[in-house]
Amino acid sequence: MAEKLTIGKALTTGMRRALENDPKVVIMGEDVGKLGGVFRITDGLQKDFGEDRVIDTPLAESGIIGTAVGLAIRGYRPVCEIQFDGFVYPAYDQIVSQVAKMHFRSQGKVRLPIVIRIPFGGGIGAVEHHSESPEAYFAHTAGLKVVACSSPEDAHYMIQQAIASDDPIVFLEPKRRYWEKGDVELGLDLDSAYPLHASKTVRAGTDVTVLAYGPMVRTSLDAAAAAEEDGRSLEVIDLRTLSPLDLAPVYESVKRTGRCVVVHEAPSNVGLGAELAARITEECFYSLEAPVLRVTAPNTPYPAARVEEEYLPDLDRVLDAVDRTFGW
Repeated sequence: MAEKLTIGKALTTGMRRALENDPKVVIMGEDVGKLGGVFRITDGLQKDFGEDRVIDTPLAESGIIGTAVGLAIRGYRPVCEIQFDGFVYPAYDQIVSQVAKMHFRSQGKVRLPIVIRIPFGGGIGAVEHHSESPEAYFAHTAGLKVVACSSPEDAHYMIQQAIASDDPIVFLEPKRRYWEKGDVELGLDLDSAYPLHASKTVRAGTDVTVLAYGPMVRTSLDAAAAAEEDGRSLEVIDLRTLSPLDLAPVYESVKRTGRCVVVHEAPSNVGLGAELAARITEECFYSLEAPVLRVTAPNTPYPAARVEEEYLPDLDRVLDAVDRTFGW
């Protein structure tokens, strides 16, 4: 039976189930215990599972990930919370130099089943270092897997699937969507849930393929609803997995529509949109009626909160890109 949950609560229930099912799962991060996290995603977990399994760490992201590496080598499954996206950079050396490489360095003998949870993206009126989109750094790093949830049902099952995986996974959570509600079919076996590393068509259409992930999925769906009033049918695909990319459904869609728009919050320069545009052009060149267009943030640092709405892609910018695809 489905239950209506927010994305935040769906993540909480997913982690609770993982803690119940495997005594080797531990959660660690700044304020994740007594406070329940700044977004209350781990609320109540320390009370129910104890301080040895839900661990309040010092304010030291490099130390959090370094400790997780040691725990993973000893057979644990650490789930590390990076409090905000812009705080991940002190841990970047550990993630790229150790987490991503250990399996290869050991010739496959050592696995690091670490999940690194990162609330990412803007739209919450926060100060500097609290609204970034660092996904391309990690998607570019061989040895890491990167996923982004966008709905409560995906959040609930993707976090469990990530924790159960033997690979290190950067798990991106759209912080401005934490409070959005949706139906979650609780109690499914993980093998019955939608696969972790698979994209999903969330709205069918015939005229333009719109690709998005994380917080921009809702923006793209809103744009598709608005475009329908003008007689245009947008197909929206939630990528869900950024490394590895699952592009077979994307290619099939683009070959039908002949047009593609990629939407993400991160700046355009060397972002996920560039990689997607290149691969789609290589695979679908003779089906394209227009170049693959990108709707992104400007190539500047994230601005002050009072102007972030001008910085972030919105419905109007997505629709403008759709209009431009028909101008070719």
